[in-house]
Amino acid sequence: MNWKQIKSNWNAVSRAILLTWGKLSEDDLVDINGQREQLVSMLQRRYGLSLDVAESRADQFARSLKS
Repeated sequence: MNWKQIKSNWNAVSRAILLTWGKLSEDDLVDINGQREQLVSMLQRRYGLSLDVAESRADQFARSLKS
């Protein structure tokens, strides 16, 4: 999926995000709201990842989703 598709299917995708990244909360999902930059920022904060690693993991996640 691309990020436009993720944003439009946010309710379904957010469940997969919680399963993938357990340190993220429901409140975090509200803040992210399908925005790649917000997810990357949350991954950096919650998991102590560098920007490059957080971006890579967010993009891997997006590619793993079925359209």
